[in-house]
Amino acid sequence: EAQLVESGGGFVQAGGSLRLSCAWSGFTFADYVIGWFRQAPGKEREGVVCMSSRVSKGPTVYADSVKGRFTITRGAAKNTMYLQMNSLKAEDTAVYYCARADSGYGCYEHGINKYDFDHWGQGTQVTVSS
Repeated sequence: EAQLVESGGGFVQAGGSLRLSCAWSGFTFADYVIGWFRQAPGKEREGVVCMSSRVSKGPTVYADSVKGRFTITRGAAKNTMYLQMNSLKAEDTAVYYCARADSGYGCYEHGINKYDFDHWGQGTQVTVSS
């Protein structure tokens, strides 16, 4: 059974940084796409960034709202992904989720399709004070 677990959320002042972690079990990244999403109170869940296991299998795509501030990286452990968040703003406050989609799905040059992601973590809260 595929499982994903996020960690690293917390409270930070505007302009600060946080690094979120996503660790998974039950599958190999080579066969899938990993995405980070967030959901603020009263808003729909939105894609933040997604990454395919290889460039040949698909792009790394960032939402316009986080370009230049957030960076997705693979961990030294093969089942770990990080989301480095810098220059945080109050509007970045949300529950952050990582999720999995089949290779070739969910992560497109034109954007991130959350409906292609079929396994989700429980989320981690990020609160940015202004």
